[in-house]
Amino acid sequence: MSDILKKIVAVKHEEVASARRRRSMEAMRADAESRVLTRDFVGALRRRIDAGQAAVIAEVKKASPSKGVLREDFEPADIAQSYAEGDGIISAACLSVLTDRQFFQGSVDFLKQARASCELPVLRKDFLVDAYQVYESRAMGADAVLLIAACLEDAQMEDFEAIALDLGMAVLVEVHDGGELDRALKLRTPLIGINNRNLNTFDVSIETTLGLRPRVPADRLLVTESGIGTQADVVRLREAGVQSFLVGETFMRAPDPGIALAELFA
Repeated sequence: MSDILKKIVAVKHEEVASARRRRSMEAMRADAESRVLTRDFVGALRRRIDAGQAAVIAEVKKASPSKGVLREDFEPADIAQSYAEGDGIISAACLSVLTDRQFFQGSVDFLKQARASCELPVLRKDFLVDAYQVYESRAMGADAVLLIAACLEDAQMEDFEAIALDLGMAVLVEVHDGGELDRALKLRTPLIGINNRNLNTFDVSIETTLGLRPRVPADRLLVTESGIGTQADVVRLREAGVQSFLVGETFMRAPDPGIALAELFA
């Protein structure tokens, strides 16, 4: 685990401990289990792919630890609507919303605002280190959660996945290399996210996805993450059989994120 990831995980454990003092695990679980109307995250991606289109998970992301603030005029509801509309022809299949406060300047309210403004399924993008956060994700309205293999043991991933699936949420498990991919493939979820960012150097290259692509079984849905910034990147990835993309920073810097999405995937 990289130093920055260790720091983030430590902060997450502190946040969970504080959250548990404010609201018990039992209360959070009851709240999560009462919310039964999830949107079909996996189905939304597959429908785009079946139609011959790229399945785009568009990210609502205010800042990053390395780049700072990406978008000063940050209105999650407006951004989500823009993604949902695109150019009227090409648009997002799903949303990803950063909820981490300390490192990405995210917020639970950002997810709620984005989801309320459109009909797209929403992934909670955060660093989950405790089962409490899985229940919390459903309670806040998330339709899917992210599990990062680099900061979780196999038993934790299996436990968190089981909870999420029982709550009707999809699970995107994120990997950075072949070892993590092997671990991820032990899970039930069809969603395998390959992050093109090197956790130690922070270099980004779509070669990570292209190199691991042959090792992903046909019954899994590969989502490539990070470093997709040009139409040439999209063409190379789609020609290699990659049909689902999670993109954030490229769109956040554009005046109209939905139009930028449509132009990238035209």
